[in-house]
Amino acid sequence: MNVNDTEIAWSILQKKGYQRTSDVTQADVVLLVTCSIREKAEQTIWNRLRQLTAMKKKRLKTHTPMKIGVLGCMAERLKSELLEREKLVDVLAGPDAYRDLPRLLSHAQGGQQASNVLLSLEETYADVMPVHHSPHGYSAFVSIMRGCDNMCSYCIVPFTRGRERSRPVSSILEEVRILSEQGVKEVTLLGQNVNSYRDTSEELFCSPEPGQLSRGFKTVYRARPGGLRFADLLDRVSLIDPDMRIRFTSPHPKDFPDEVLQLIEERGNICKQIHLPAQSGSSRVLRAMRRGYSREAYLELVDNIKTIIPGVSLSSDFISGFCGETDEDHLQTLSLIREVRYNVGFLFAYSMRSKTHAFHRLQDDVPAEVKQLRLEELISVFREEATKVNSVLIGSTQLILVEGESKRSDKDLCGRNDGNVKVIFPRQEVASQPTNTGTDSHTAPINPGDYVLVKITSASSQSLRGHALRHTALRDGTTHLPDQCHE
Repeated sequence: MNVNDTEIAWSILQKKGYQRTSDVTQADVVLLVTCSIREKAEQTIWNRLRQLTAMKKKRLKTHTPMKIGVLGCMAERLKSELLEREKLVDVLAGPDAYRDLPRLLSHAQGGQQASNVLLSLEETYADVMPVHHSPHGYSAFVSIMRGCDNMCSYCIVPFTRGRERSRPVSSILEEVRILSEQGVKEVTLLGQNVNSYRDTSEELFCSPEPGQLSRGFKTVYRARPGGLRFADLLDRVSLIDPDMRIRFTSPHPKDFPDEVLQLIEERGNICKQIHLPAQSGSSRVLRAMRRGYSREAYLELVDNIKTIIPGVSLSSDFISGFCGETDEDHLQTLSLIREVRYNVGFLFAYSMRSKTHAFHRLQDDVPAEVKQLRLEELISVFREEATKVNSVLIGSTQLILVEGESKRSDKDLCGRNDGNVKVIFPRQEVASQPTNTGTDSHTAPINPGDYVLVKITSASSQSLRGHALRHTALRDGTTHLPDQCHE
């Protein structure tokens, strides 16, 4: 989300004549795009602000004075503190105020602090074409909605990003078409809760029917009628370019009706990978979190997903040490991880956020050291199960979108398979795509943005390793499971 916000802000500033520099010492304006989900993210920004302020003070008087701005959720949550604490910040712009950045910066150049943190019920930046800044230009995030209405008791997002509103389908399709023409090979549809997407921008789309929830799920707000739903959007996006992979994040488990799952199974370019944030394996903790489902309902949804999409890859989020969590609750989360067997996970210790339901109504009563011990155990079990899931792929041939050089060795390349697992393989020339006669014409080097078939030879909890077989195209490439997995 912050990558996308950066691209939107940069698009707005570029049109006003600003130029981007990769050298912070040369910058007249430094903008930090921030997150308030966890305390650690905010502390990182405070530390960075002090570093920038020291740099600002050392700047020669002959240079234009450096201006420092904070954008996004921290600007929304900590406006007064950011403006007053040690006078570190010149400009504040909340998530819905990026259009106002040129005016705010103009005020700051005059020596005044300037801020706009007003939240909007309409702003989706639908008419702003983001300046995509992928290092190799092969993948891009496309925002389809902003804000969130779920009001989970631990979450600050509804208070920093406002109410849920969806961008019109037409503007999303136009952006994806442009990205396709630019050669982008993978698009991730982005929002706080993408699968509750609902476009009512045209009367034609407004029917009296509310959206359908997954079986056994409920929400704290009333389902609104009408509009084009997420399945409609996913359908139209996937048809733009058969050689472009489509992913989406982040969804809420409540919004997975069968039509969405069936579409994922049917379309070759929609990745068979679903992020399914569980947060806890305990029904009691899930109620306290106001997630709208029980452990049993979540597991029933997992079974339904695996039935409709054979071979699906699942990822998840978990919070350790939420308010009132007992040892038994923690054990239930461990057992859920073992039962579902995800291959990617994001696990964090709980940190209380002001303004949330938990802040006002619940007690942050799990000691920090207990949270950390439970988190370490969650991570250990998660890695154990992910290793088992990934090991099943040894001997298979996976279709990989190449991202670039491996971080550990310039002799290796890395990319991701359909299930979003990192795959590492030696840099080498391999056979080009077969010609019309069915023969390989010649070999060619592998470059970022290429699709290649890779034979998997080993696996860990974090990644797969193998060797590239040949170049391919998404519509032509096939993923084969090893023989022992065919039953």
